[in-house]
Amino acid sequence: MPVTVKHCSPYRRSASMNVRASEPVPPDARQGRGAPTSRRLFLKQSAGALLTAGFGSSLLSACGGDNLDTDQPQTPRMASVNNFRDIAGAAVGYPTVDGKQMRRGAFYRANTLTFDVADQCIVDKLSIATVYDLRTPSEVSRVADSLPAGAIVETINVLGMRDFVTPPFDAPGAANGFMESQARNYVLGAAQRASYGELLRSLAQGAGAQLVHSTAGKDRAGWVAALLLSIANVPLDVIMQDYLLSNVYLSPTIEAQTETMRAQDGDMIARAKAPLLGVQESYLQAGFDQVQASYGTMQSYLMHGLGVPQTTIDTLRARLVM
Repeated sequence: MPVTVKHCSPYRRSASMNVRASEPVPPDARQGRGAPTSRRLFLKQSAGALLTAGFGSSLLSACGGDNLDTDQPQTPRMASVNNFRDIAGAAVGYPTVDGKQMRRGAFYRANTLTFDVADQCIVDKLSIATVYDLRTPSEVSRVADSLPAGAIVETINVLGMRDFVTPPFDAPGAANGFMESQARNYVLGAAQRASYGELLRSLAQGAGAQLVHSTAGKDRAGWVAALLLSIANVPLDVIMQDYLLSNVYLSPTIEAQTETMRAQDGDMIARAKAPLLGVQESYLQAGFDQVQASYGTMQSYLMHGLGVPQTTIDTLRARLVM
């Protein structure tokens, strides 16, 4: 399908550090849900432009697209931990708005670490020093992690609750709204802000490669990835496409879970719960919109909402970008 290239100001293409210039607003003061039309239109129209310009090659490669001419090995695909990936991109580092490139091999993301023998051998070679488990205590107790060789684990319960249980849904719209509210709570919730701030400070201070994971690796870990890509000044539409890649990586799991729900609960309930299994643009957009509504800019959210000092942001950027 032909794509029209649209030229955007670098400030509009940056996800993060320049969402809108204003003084920070207390996080409980506003809970705006509607995304500005211009920002939604920008996401839809500019995605093709970056791919046409060659900026999305690592995204295409992750989806089985372009055969890249690069001496960097692809991040291994793992059947047993199928949402395991390099936060910087699958084959080449994502480009930044200021003409730089992300450094691969520094930060990884994943779903629950249930490596089989073959995948355990692969992950053991990545020199991962620390694993950050973002799950609740009950999630951790239900499924234990298999750690990479030599890695230590730190548990950061970003939701601040004993267990994560979704309410019953009888329509897809309700499940969509629930997922969007979860993303807004990453910005509004006191426990979430404290935990994500702790995580970013730990990532900046940690030595060696580091891995962040949650249960599916798409929501809690997906927000971490979006924050790190924002700190690196990756264009907003690339951040969104990277977020949506969870649907590609998790497709076998999503299909299996859908069939299980259909067999146990019927087609209607399976359709109603379907939005819980993957990710949609509106989920991440809800989080970004809440950052704008509550703090004005991503920089303000990081510093005032998460308590991450500028020196730590600079350290993370230096680790993220070549």
